[in-house]
This record gives sequence, C-alpha cells and structure tokens, in this order.
Amino acid sequence: MTGVWVLLATLAAALVAGALLAARNGRVRSAKRPERALPAAVTEVIDPTAGVTLVQISTTFCAPCRHARAVLSDLAERTTGLHHVDLDVTQRPEVAEALGVLRTPTTLALSTRGTELLRVGGVPKAADLLDALRPHLPATRTFPGK
Repeated sequence: MTGVWVLLATLAAALVAGALLAARNGRVRSAKRPERALPAAVTEVIDPTAGVTLVQISTTFCAPCRHARAVLSDLAERTTGLHHVDLDVTQRPEVAEALGVLRTPTTLALSTRGTELLRVGGVPKAADLLDALRPHLPATRTFPGK
C-alpha cells in the first residue's frame, strides 16, 4: 500500500511541475537584471537602425528554438522597427552565462543602446510580445501575415 501512495505523490508532483513549466513558457517578462555590459557577440548583432532588436538565444539541438525562430522572424518581417537575430550559443556557453540565460530558447528585446527591455523564456506568443514591445517601437505597423 505504501508503494501506491509513493506513486500517487510522485504523479501529483510531476503534474504540478508540468503545469508550472507550461504556465511560464512563452511569458513576456520585463527586464529585472541590473545594467551590465553585454557580451561582444550580442552587441555585434544589435541593429542600430531598428528600434528593437530581438536576440534569440538558441542551441543546435533545440526543437523549440526552431519554432521560436519562425515566430520571431515572421513578426520582425511584418513589424516596422523590429529586427530579429538568432544567436547560437552551443559553442559559446559564456555568452548565455553572461546574459543570465538558463534555458533555450530565450529571447531578449534590446534597444539600440543595448538596454534589455524584456525577455521571453520558451517560444514567445507573437501577439503578447508585440503588445509588450509597442511602447518601444516607432509607430508600430504590422502587415497582414501569411
């Protein structure tokens, strides 16, 4: 009988952990980290002509990274003042460490000066991300999608 209780407790813990992870996936969060110098690999990809650069932190064998790339590149193509870059940190873990990134994909929204505006862990929801970015974009225009 003890084995049944252990099994039920383990199952309940797994369900709670899964629900928490699902709730956090794709959620837009404001930047909470103190201002620190960005790694050179990140400053090199910031587009000075775009209002916001979305830097997607990915790894080679990350399946959700491909989905995030599709969402972000489509959003950047349809939105004035938005630029998307995918930065693979498989061979450069020090970049992820310097940015405080613990999972991939993670998307950082950076201003032209390199200030982190917000971040998204997991695959972002395009509508939520665009709503959060509107105050940072010059006269946001989106074009009808595919």
